Amino acid sequence: MELFLVILVLLALIGVSNVLNRIVPAVPVPLFQVALGALLTLGPFGVHLELEPELFFVLFVAPLLFNDGRRMPRDELWKLRGSILLLAVGLVFATVLAGGYGIHAMIPSIPLSAAFALAAILSPTDAVAVSALSGRINLPKGIIRLLEGEALMNDASGLVAFKFAVAATVTGVFSLPHATVSFVLIAVGGLLSGVVLSFLVILLRTFLRRLGIEDATMHMLIQILTPFVIYMVSEEIGVSGILAVVAGGIFHAVAKDRMEPYATKLQVVSASTWSVILFILNGLVFLILGLQIPGAASVIFRDPNFDNYQVIGYIAIITVSLYALRFAWVYLFSALDPKERTNRRKLKDSVLTALSGVRGAVTLAGAFSIPLFLEDGSPFPQRDLIIFLSAGVILFTLLTASIALPLLSRRSGAAREGDKHLSENEAQIRIVEKAMRGLKEEANEENKEAVMSVLGDYNRKLQQIRTQPGFKERKAWRSDFGRLWAAGLKAEREEMERQLEAGKISPETARRFEAALGRMESLLVSGRFRFLATSLRLAFKRLWKRATGRGRKAWSLEEVKELKRLKLDTSKAAIVRLREETGGANKEAALPIIMHYQDAIERLRDSMASPQRQEKFAQMKREVELKAIQLERDALQEMYAAGEVTLGMVNSLRFFINTMEATVTEDQIE
Repeated sequence: MELFLVILVLLALIGVSNVLNRIVPAVPVPLFQVALGALLTLGPFGVHLELEPELFFVLFVAPLLFNDGRRMPRDELWKLRGSILLLAVGLVFATVLAGGYGIHAMIPSIPLSAAFALAAILSPTDAVAVSALSGRINLPKGIIRLLEGEALMNDASGLVAFKFAVAATVTGVFSLPHATVSFVLIAVGGLLSGVVLSFLVILLRTFLRRLGIEDATMHMLIQILTPFVIYMVSEEIGVSGILAVVAGGIFHAVAKDRMEPYATKLQVVSASTWSVILFILNGLVFLILGLQIPGAASVIFRDPNFDNYQVIGYIAIITVSLYALRFAWVYLFSALDPKERTNRRKLKDSVLTALSGVRGAVTLAGAFSIPLFLEDGSPFPQRDLIIFLSAGVILFTLLTASIALPLLSRRSGAAREGDKHLSENEAQIRIVEKAMRGLKEEANEENKEAVMSVLGDYNRKLQQIRTQPGFKERKAWRSDFGRLWAAGLKAEREEMERQLEAGKISPETARRFEAALGRMESLLVSGRFRFLATSLRLAFKRLWKRATGRGRKAWSLEEVKELKRLKLDTSKAAIVRLREETGGANKEAALPIIMHYQDAIERLRDSMASPQRQEKFAQMKREVELKAIQLERDALQEMYAAGEVTLGMVNSLRFFINTMEATVTEDQIE
C-alpha cells in the first residue's frame, strides 16, 4: 500500500511540475521534477524509494530509447553517422581513459580500475535530458540531431566500458584484447538482436491481422510490450539490451510504412497511447533522480572521513574537465569537417555541443549498480563517494545546461539555420489559426452552429491582425489598448451606477454586472503573477460560495432581459467614451475595442428577439469559446517549447490571449 501511495504522489507531482513550468517557463520541467523529488525525501514527507538498477533500465530506459529510435529521422541519422560514432564511441573511450587517470590522480583513495568505472558511467549523455532541454532551447537542428543520435548510442558504449571496469575492480583481472572483442560482439549482437526481434514482432502482428484479429487495443498491447521483450531477451543472451531497443525502434519506424500501410486507425491510437506513456516515464525518471540525490549526499556529508567542501570541489573539477574534454574533442573534429563554416561559427557550435552533454538518470542507475563487495569479500572501494560524485555531476550538468544554453543560443545566433523566431504578429496569427483548426475538429451536429459562430469571430480577428502587420509589437500599442479598454469598462460602470440610482435596474442585477466587470479587469491586469493571483482569488471566492451555499441563484427570464438591456446601454456608453478619448496616435488601439462593443450590441439585439433558443445557443457557444482559449494557450506553450518565440514574447502573447478571454467573459452577460 505504501508503494502504491508513493507512485500516486509521483504521478501527481508530474502534473505539478508541468503547471510550474507553465508559470515559470524559463525553468525547464526536469529541474522542477528533480527539485520536487528531492523535497519528498525531506521534512515530514520522508519518502525513500530504493533504486533497483536492473528494474530501472527495463522499466524506463528500454521504452524511452525504443521510442527515440522510432522518432529519430533515419536520413539525418545516416548523414551524421560519422559524427555520432565519434561522440558515442570515440569520445566515450577518450573520457574513460582521460577521466580514469585524472580521477585516480586527484583522489588516490579510488583505485585506478574503480576510477575507470566512474569515468565510464559519467561518459554517456542522457537521451531523456537531452530531449527535454533541446525542446525549449534554440539550438540549430544539426546540433539537436547530433545530440539525439549520440544519446541513443553512447549508453551502450559507456555501460559496456563500465561493466568491464567494475569487473576488473571486483576480480582484479583485466585483458584489453578480450575486452575489445567482447565490446564488438556485445554491440553488434545487440543491434542484430533488436532488428531480428522487431521483425518477429511485426510478423506476429501481420499474422494476427490475416486471421481477422484487427483489435487496436490488443495490437497496442503488443507494441507496449515490444521494448521490454527486446531488452530482456537481448540481455539474457549476453548482448547490449540498450542498443537492441534502439535498433528495434529504428526498424519499427522503417517497417511501419512498408509492412503496415493500412493501419491508420492503429497509428492514431499508438500515437495517443505512447504520448501518455512517455509523458509519465519522462517525469518519473527525473522525480526518481531527485529522490536519490539527497540520500547519496547525506552519506558523504555525515561521514567524518570526507571534507564536504573538498568533495564538492571534486564534483566541480570533474564536471569542468568533462566539458573541456568534450569541447576539445568536438572542436578538433569540426576543424576537419569539410563543410564551409567560419572558425567563429565552429567555435560557437562546439561550445553549444559541449554544454549540451547533460548526464542523467542512466548515470545514477549505473552508479547504484556497483556491487557492495569485491570477490574477496572486502567492501567495494569508495562506493558511496562514487555514487555521490555521479549525482553531483548530474545536477551540475543539468543546471549548467538549463542556465547557460538559453543565453548562449540567443546571443550566438545559433538558430539561423532556419530556426528564426516568429514575430509577435506572426505568433498571434499562428495562435488564432491553431485554435480555429482545433475547433473544426471538435465540430459535430450538436455544436455546429456555435462552432461556426466562433469561427466567424476568429476570422474577423485574423483579418484584423493580417491587415495591420506588426503594429502589435509596439509596447505603446499595448499600453494604449489596456488604457482604452479600462476607460470603456469605467464608462460601463458609470452607466450602471447611473441606472441603479435612477431605479432602472435592481441591486442584484447591478451586483452581478459589477462582478462580471471585475473579472474582465482581472484578465487585463499587467504582470503574469498579478494575473495569476487575481484569477486564484476569484476561483477561491467562487468555491467558497458554493461550499457555503451562497452560490449564484438561477436567473429568471426577467432578470436575464434586464441584464441584457443594461449591457446594451453600457456598451453604447463605452463606445461614446472611447470615441471621445481616441486621437490619431491611439486610433489603432481603440478600433478593435469599438468593434467588439458594436458586435456585442448586435448580438444582444438578436438574442433579445428569441430568448429561449438564444439561451441554449449562448451556453453552447460559451463552451466552444472556452475550448478555443485553451487551444490558444496550448499553441503558445508549443511554440515556446519549440523555440519559435522568446520568453519576452510569451508575456506579450499571454496578454493577447487574456484580452480574447476577457471578451469571452464579457459575452456571458449577453
